[in-house]
Amino acid sequence: MFKNKKNKENNVPRLCCFCENASIINDESNVLCSRKGIVNREYCCRRFQYDPLKRVPKAPPAMPKLSEIDLVL
Repeated sequence: MFKNKKNKENNVPRLCCFCENASIINDESNVLCSRKGIVNREYCCRRFQYDPLKRVPKAPPAMPKLSEIDLVL
């Protein structure tokens, strides 16, 4: 795991799909790197620059189903 230098509590995996130099292409397993060309999403070179906007957040937990009795004050 890569520790972000600005925030030491934030552990970010060094994956090419999160890199500033990579562009998503129509292939699910590859990305287009401006330095190396077409590489695997899990690849990482020494030019890795983390881009937080490429990270997809986890889905929020599902809302619990409430009955009418639970909604009465």
